[in-house]
Amino acid sequence: MAASGTASSPTFRRAERYIGERVTAALDQIDPAAIGRVVEILLKAGQIFVYGAGRSGIIGRAFAMRLVQAGLRAYVIGETVTPIVTRTDAVFILSGQGESFSSIQTANIVRREGAELVVVTSRPGSKLAHTASLLLTVTFDEDPDRPRLAPLGTLFESASLRLTDGLVAELLRVRGETEDSMRRRHAIMV
Repeated sequence: MAASGTASSPTFRRAERYIGERVTAALDQIDPAAIGRVVEILLKAGQIFVYGAGRSGIIGRAFAMRLVQAGLRAYVIGETVTPIVTRTDAVFILSGQGESFSSIQTANIVRREGAELVVVTSRPGSKLAHTASLLLTVTFDEDPDRPRLAPLGTLFESASLRLTDGLVAELLRVRGETEDSMRRRHAIMV
């Protein structure tokens, strides 16, 4: 028996459309040249490190997984098997507010080591944004519907997933990779 008020509810439909429209509008504001530069940085890097806290960290982990499946050397900062960052590497940090202590601390270490630092945030004036070698901002104007239809960091996190998936598609194109070549690198051969 289906619970009342589930997927057919008007709030669900309004929320999923609201999130999709807001995310699309925000991603449309990113300069295509900046995307090209991110791809160059990632392809040039000896190793790619990804970091984010909370739900941004979950998006970062998904991105790192796809990078490995695309044939790149990628790690999630904080895992026990993650090597140290060197100046030939690139670090990709996702942080909606750009003010979390762990993200700023990670960025400061990256800058000290001389690695490239790509930051994705919704706050271009944040402490984290100021540490970036390359900054991608995904901003959202506040409106009265946002707290009810996309609470907390939902818009940033949804945009981050679409942004990183789009980056993966571009990396695949540039590297000549296919879904079949990715599948061969999948942890569970599917």
